Amino acid sequence: MGFADRVLARTAPERRAVAEWGTSAIPGPLGAMTGSGTFASVDLRRAESSLQKVAIWASIDLIAGLSSQLPLDTYRLQSDGSAKNIGNPKLVDDPGGDQRGASDWIYQYLLSKLLRGNVYGTLADFDSRTAYPTQIVLYHPDDVHGQRDRVTGEPIWRVGDKTIPASEMWHQRSYPVPGQLLGMSPIGQHVTTIGQGIAAARFGMQFFTDGGHPTSLLVNTEDSIDQKVAAEVKARYMATVWGSREPVVMGRGWEHKALSIPPNESQFLETQKYTGAECCRIYGPNIAEILGYETGGSMTYANQEQRAIDFLKFNLNRWLRDLEAIFTRYLPSPQFVKFNRAAVLETDLLTRYRAHNMAIAGRWLAPSEVRPTEDMPPLTTDQKAEIEKLALPAPVMNPLKESEK
Repeated sequence: MGFADRVLARTAPERRAVAEWGTSAIPGPLGAMTGSGTFASVDLRRAESSLQKVAIWASIDLIAGLSSQLPLDTYRLQSDGSAKNIGNPKLVDDPGGDQRGASDWIYQYLLSKLLRGNVYGTLADFDSRTAYPTQIVLYHPDDVHGQRDRVTGEPIWRVGDKTIPASEMWHQRSYPVPGQLLGMSPIGQHVTTIGQGIAAARFGMQFFTDGGHPTSLLVNTEDSIDQKVAAEVKARYMATVWGSREPVVMGRGWEHKALSIPPNESQFLETQKYTGAECCRIYGPNIAEILGYETGGSMTYANQEQRAIDFLKFNLNRWLRDLEAIFTRYLPSPQFVKFNRAAVLETDLLTRYRAHNMAIAGRWLAPSEVRPTEDMPPLTTDQKAEIEKLALPAPVMNPLKESEK
């Protein structure tokens, strides 16, 4: 067992707590992972405390940040099966009703789900014509407590000290468990791994700021000395090496021995690397690789676009579909909401132009449909005439390489 492992083993034993009411704070026996005032003390009773671990912060910010920045559009399904963009209603443009927009609300929503597995709020500002809500006001998850009535099985909710009727509570959950009202907390389920990573980082910092071990030894090889003489020699040595950089003169029989601990031990580097990758895996595959953590796997990516496709497929899509379903639920049928996932798969200019050429050549897209995707206005009459004068051949693009024909 190395020095780092021996020190980490000093973490205090887990505490056990049983609550009458379910809460979005970290549940279960590992709800408080605390030490006895040492560098290993890590309190994760509030889920936000886990954000001290960089891998947790980076993973959540990657998912919530990217989702909140994707274009979100509202469509109406037409009788011919096509979808027409009709512009976003108030609910989609500003769900919280606080003038901060959809991106701010989506980030809050996903932060709550990714940390605690639950989101709470209330529907507000109902449209007088459609009776649909135009606002979803979110509560801080730690202010909400819920349980099922033992007789009826109906949910009972409290926000702070106030009881809220079940009909007024808006609750969304992830990681559901049969028979339980609340979804599981990802942080609560992995608190040991997260706490280990934070404890390692804290010790590494305290090692350098407070002096986790003596930097050197002064040994007298000839005489036995009392504490008074030892204190005098130590003071003389400290006065010399701190600031003046002059030679040290200590008398007969004294030897100086420098002590050092390898950097990988002093900062728990191996422990931090391991827990960093493990924390990323809490939120799905590929995230550790995207964020640059060493995983020891053999998976490689052909290019950046393939990595983005895998991230969209295995990580991001579940959260985007979740949000699309929520917004669509509160819109009159046949309206629906959809994220523009193409923004995740942004490609280089040549690749996009080749794709446009293939679409036009295949006659399933017209040039007038392609131009808006490149933020270009429709062709003017003069531009169309100029193109016709050039007598350019019709665009042809065979997606197969010559060797594959």
